[in-house]
Amino acid sequence: MSEAATTHETTPAHLERITEVLASGTQQQVRQLLNALHPAEIAGLLESLPPPQREAVWELVPSELDGDVLLHVNEEVRAGLLGGMDSSEILAATSGMDVDDLADLLQELPEALLSEVLRAMDRQNRKRVEEVLSYPEDTAGGLMNTDVVTVRADVTLDVVLRYLRMRGTLPELTDTLFVLSRGERYVGTLPLQALVTKALDSTVAEVMRRDVDAVPVELFQDQIARIFQDRDLVSAPVVDKDGRLLGRITIDDVVDVIREEADHTILSTVGLDEDDDMFAPVVVSSRRRALWLGINLITAFMAAWVIGLFEATIERVVALAVLMPVVASMGGIAGSQTLTLVIRGLATGRVNSSNVRWLFNKEMAVGALNGVLWALLIALVAIAWFHDLRIGGIIAVAIVLNLLAAALSGITIPLLLKRLGIDPALAGSVVLTTVTDIVGFMAFLGLATLLLI
Repeated sequence: MSEAATTHETTPAHLERITEVLASGTQQQVRQLLNALHPAEIAGLLESLPPPQREAVWELVPSELDGDVLLHVNEEVRAGLLGGMDSSEILAATSGMDVDDLADLLQELPEALLSEVLRAMDRQNRKRVEEVLSYPEDTAGGLMNTDVVTVRADVTLDVVLRYLRMRGTLPELTDTLFVLSRGERYVGTLPLQALVTKALDSTVAEVMRRDVDAVPVELFQDQIARIFQDRDLVSAPVVDKDGRLLGRITIDDVVDVIREEADHTILSTVGLDEDDDMFAPVVVSSRRRALWLGINLITAFMAAWVIGLFEATIERVVALAVLMPVVASMGGIAGSQTLTLVIRGLATGRVNSSNVRWLFNKEMAVGALNGVLWALLIALVAIAWFHDLRIGGIIAVAIVLNLLAAALSGITIPLLLKRLGIDPALAGSVVLTTVTDIVGFMAFLGLATLLLI
């Protein structure tokens, strides 16, 4: 069994065991359990505990693990834990961290405490951290670690090996050395595999790779994740606009980005944030969800207003009230399928101006085909149920129209929201539901008014 699978299966057991031990008041047993866990597993446990238990467990976490644990918890939980620490504890937790990890943590600190932590660092590390903090956190500059090993192209591999032995250590996840020109510009990579397998009298220029493109410092993290995925990278160099090497991005940071984007995609569809604390106070959680509920209430009233326009028709033909949810739900499901497909395509870069017309035509054709197929089936059920051919025909036409509207909305809504600078994953589903409900009810009830009244 893989390590990942083992961790996934044993974490619930750890949570249950620690909860039992906390209830019994045996702190020493909790310490022993925590000592056996990886910092990421401890972070998962802290996120899974209500605040009183979380604070008790946090007090028992070994101090040398504080920094690593803080890096793995979500932002809201981290802010709560940092709020209960004094400056000396925070200084101790941040000592020895990699520059990129330290920069992530420092962004959560108050300005006064941030200055204090920076002053406690040596000049070289302070300069590195300040450089990373100068870039937006969702760009290559915000993700990079400035701790890199560089070599020149004109030296031999023997010289490089002697230099590495003199250093004594390598930064974590170092799979390659970066080759620079005399002007400190990035020109290629020297994989460690080549370094230890090629003849020692070979020069770096003879064995280096020149086909590994550097990542521009302003590139956004979703694009970086795609590059790592497509090229199976462990690390990648980061350069400024003049090609000068600034640092490197490693796969551990990219995995975090991928996880965060997946969480964001899932939670934002219902108005939640991936950094929210699951066990936040009731008032805080209620306030966050109130806005989303209010928006949905407005859209629900819009659909209700459309239904109200045909109140007389519904009173005379009760079957319409029974069948209305069918029309709305079919449009909503069909539209959500297209919406999800397009949002995913936009996130991965697979949907753009060059292929959106083809995708539009394809989704409209799918909507038409599914509309006809399901319209016939639903019409047969309606006729058998209410013994009225006209009702069967009306709902069939309404289903076709609504599925076409759903396909159209599922494509155009995310494209329009993205152009307006709004996250399609956050607002797309609400707009889509409103459109399909209104179109479905208008088509169904409007046709019924014309043909039955």
